[in-house]
Order: sequence, then structure tokens, then C-alpha cells
Amino acid sequence: MDPQSPPLARWRLHRRLYDWMMQWALSPHSQLALFLLAFAESSIFPIPPDALLIALVLGAPNRWFMLAAVCTTGSVLGGIAGYGIGRFLMDTIGMWIIDLYHAQAHYERVMSWYRQYDFWIVFTAALTPIPYKVFTIASGAFHMNLLGFTVVSLVGRGSRFLLVASLLRLFGEPIRRFIDRYFDWLALAFVILLAGGFALLRYAR
Repeated sequence: MDPQSPPLARWRLHRRLYDWMMQWALSPHSQLALFLLAFAESSIFPIPPDALLIALVLGAPNRWFMLAAVCTTGSVLGGIAGYGIGRFLMDTIGMWIIDLYHAQAHYERVMSWYRQYDFWIVFTAALTPIPYKVFTIASGAFHMNLLGFTVVSLVGRGSRFLLVASLLRLFGEPIRRFIDRYFDWLALAFVILLAGGFALLRYAR
């Protein structure tokens, strides 16, 4: 058997899921679909909701803030659901999800990151393409403070989706292509700038 066939099969599955998700952009229930997909992505669904958010904002630029808010709300509530899975169902559903995404190594690495960075690592996962679902489940498993988890998730997810939607509102299709190409670097730059801002405030005091 071709050793590349399992990754290829996973890519094809992800592509089918992506195409299915983008069909909702043409649906009258697209806003509800955005909420539900953002909710599911925070614990189990593999495709980030950004793609659907981008399509909807391009189709209705004046609704950019509402769409970003819907996406953020769904994602944060889904993150709380993922937290609940890790807190109460880690040995069953939680490990099944980790195994489903072959994320055992990521999960073990997350354990050490939590000891060093606490809420910062959740914020970074909420903002960047790091698999957020691994961190929502891990936060519950490690009994992270739920209020703190919710706040950093709200700030991280809200910053991400509002940034994407506002840039699309201002610049339209060209910025969509730019975001698709450089999203990882943009997210990393935002984290560095925010951390630098906190350091500057601490120094000023």
C-alpha cells in the first residue's frame, strides 16, 4: 500500500468537509451555520470557521461586525463545551477526540506548556492556527480556572475574527487573498505585539 495514502485520504476528507461547509455561504441559514460551525470547531470539527466567515463578509460587508460577533460567540461557547469534555469526560470522549486527530504528541506537549504559560497558551491557541480544540479540552482536564479560560478565549477568538472581518470590510477581495497566504505570520505578529504591550505596561509601572 502506498505509505502516503492515509495522509492523502485525510486531506480528501478535509477537502470534502471544507466544500460542504462553504455551501452554507449560499444558504438563508448561513448565520446559524456560522455559529454552529464555530461552536463545533472548538471541540471536534476540523475546519476553522474563518473560511465561512470570509465568504459571508465578502457577500455582506456591512454586516462584518455582526458576523464576527456570531463567530466569536459560537467559538467561545464551543470552547466552554470542550472545557467540559476535558473536565468531566476526559477518559472517554476527550481521549477519543485526541486520538481522532492523532494529537497525542500535541497533548503531551500542551501539558508542559500549561505549567509554564498558563492562560497565555490558551490565548495564543485562541488567536492562531494552533489546534484550539486540543487546548479547550486540556484546559478542562487540567482544571484551569473557568472564568479565566473564558476571558482569554473571548479576547483571543474575538481579536482573530474581528481582525479578519474588519480587514475584509475595508479591503475586500485583495485582503482575502493576502490573509489566506500570510495568516500564520499575521497571527504570530499580533501575539508578539500584544505580549510586548503587556511588558511595556509592566515596565512603566
